[in-house]
Amino acid sequence: MNRRTPLRFPAPRLPSRLPVDAFVLALLGTVGLAALLPASGAAATVAQGASTAAVALLFFLYGARLSTREALDGLRHWRLHLTVLACTFLLFPLLGLAARGLVPTVLTPQLYSGLLFLCLVPSTIQSSIAFTSIARGNVPAAICAGSFSSLAGIVLTPLLAALLLGGSTGGLSADSLLKIVLQLLVPFLAGQLLRRWVGGFLVRHKKTLGRVDRGSILLVVYTAFSQGMVAGVWQLVTPERLGLLLAVEAVLLAVMLTLTWYGAKRLGFDRADRVAIQFAGSKKSLAAGLPMASVLFGAHASLAVLPLMLFHQMQLMVCAVIARRRSHDPGEPLPATSAPHPAPVGRITPPPAPR
Repeated sequence: MNRRTPLRFPAPRLPSRLPVDAFVLALLGTVGLAALLPASGAAATVAQGASTAAVALLFFLYGARLSTREALDGLRHWRLHLTVLACTFLLFPLLGLAARGLVPTVLTPQLYSGLLFLCLVPSTIQSSIAFTSIARGNVPAAICAGSFSSLAGIVLTPLLAALLLGGSTGGLSADSLLKIVLQLLVPFLAGQLLRRWVGGFLVRHKKTLGRVDRGSILLVVYTAFSQGMVAGVWQLVTPERLGLLLAVEAVLLAVMLTLTWYGAKRLGFDRADRVAIQFAGSKKSLAAGLPMASVLFGAHASLAVLPLMLFHQMQLMVCAVIARRRSHDPGEPLPATSAPHPAPVGRITPPPAPR
């Protein structure tokens, strides 16, 4: 009698990379820590002081890293950069204002304030470059567009937030403007002025300073969510409201991805430029938005940053899929004149992990 060979099924292979960004997991862990062990009393005062110092350090490093020469060279592709800025600081805020009609049936006033703040945050740099490179787009243009957006956001995001959010941020008063200048603009300008002397150090210790960046942001998140727990703001959010918020953000991202791609085509940009415009013009920076929210919203920052945290993970997952599909487009070759300045071989490479 023949023996039947037992069926063998191959062991399931785990994906080489998790679909969830590791930094988002760290943020979620920080939120959980703040929920279980919120800083209160004297500890809250210490955490607030450390958070203020962390925000100043972050913007000092932003200023010290931004190459003024590269930014000025990139002005030669001004139409593309103006398009990205219009998407980031005009189209996004208009869509955010249109979402006001969803209050209170879909979004609570607090979640809507966070959604509108999300629409005012500047674009990303690192992930825009990475996705543009994967999709065979204009990488130098993505570098400059992201840099310009971050630079403009230092001024535009706080001003737009104060004007459009009104009482949520304390209004546009002399005290709020002074707070913005001291905590955001002064450290940024100091970094620009000292870049000549500290730039080499930052390049040599890029990996270590990257950990300092993320650690500072985690400290800001812990402080903000601790204040929210002590104030009891999380009692205002239900799972149903969170689900509706995710749905609204999915529609927002889909609209911006569509407008940036087909709008850039109508404006006469070639494929490589349209790729850069789509990825730089449809995304929002978590690294820039979190410290800004801590300055602008104070004790109410926890609910203000929640929509941004959710949108950040959503944009990474969706844009990763789009970038891979764009990489297989037949498309047209990258014109030599489409980049704002020549890109030496081996110098511009996508970062290993988009943020």
